[in-house]
Amino acid sequence: MPVTAPKPVRLLKLVSPASYGSWEDAYSDNVERLYRLMFARTGSRQDAEDLTAEVFLAAVPRVRLDVSIGEVRAYLLSVARTVLAEHWRRTLGRQVTEIDLETVADEYAAPDPRPDKAEQVRRVLDALPERYRTILRLRFLESATIREAARQMGVSIANAKVLQYRALRHAAGLFDSDGS
Repeated sequence: MPVTAPKPVRLLKLVSPASYGSWEDAYSDNVERLYRLMFARTGSRQDAEDLTAEVFLAAVPRVRLDVSIGEVRAYLLSVARTVLAEHWRRTLGRQVTEIDLETVADEYAAPDPRPDKAEQVRRVLDALPERYRTILRLRFLESATIREAARQMGVSIANAKVLQYRALRHAAGLFDSDGS
């Protein structure tokens, strides 16, 4: 039996031992990641920018740059969670731990529909071709899914999506020309 040479052992490193050389390096490596996190949570570009800046302002005095990159990233993420929680406390005026449905219903009651807008919508829908009117009625007035609307109209889902897109474009043109 031939003798084979042993395979070289490869070591895996889970966390890079490298550290950031400066705050500029730490900032440029993490700012986009933190901004995306904040934007995903708030949905507002301005809030995301402000909150990202708050994260770095809170982290600068406390984080050590001589630790590994992974540790700095973990710390910044922890600070980001705290900053985001504080943002929602400020924005909502109170800490939300449970939802009182009666309070929410009172605070966010739907406004009474305006009869002039309903008439305007009816005029626009009446001016649309039959297939466009049908797709919009199913999707928005009857709250049908795109799949349900396609089945009821006897078309493919892709065709229903195209019809809806074209109907909305056509309706927008009619709505604009209607003087509103």
